[in-house]
Amino acid sequence: MFAQAKKIAIDHGIVGYELMKSVRLSFPDVYEGTIYTILRRLNASGYASITKIESPNGPARKYYHLTEEGQAYLNRMIREWKELVENVAAIGIRV
Repeated sequence: MFAQAKKIAIDHGIVGYELMKSVRLSFPDVYEGTIYTILRRLNASGYASITKIESPNGPARKYYHLTEEGQAYLNRMIREWKELVENVAAIGIRV
């Protein structure tokens, strides 16, 4: 699920609402405002960029794209997560 959202975000950008729907498949209790707060923070940190595209049905849609710095950050976080899972498993806790 996340791999698919990641690929879409890298290749074409993703609308916040679409990302939210994707996240809610695995985490149904995630509050909508949380996703948009995270997207704003990623943009402010330089990890994501925003492209506004006019919509014939309402306000312009914001497409979020990972920047090169954002891709590097994501890769670093994935490595750290895998290391954490391995360390937890090493002490006998199944994840």
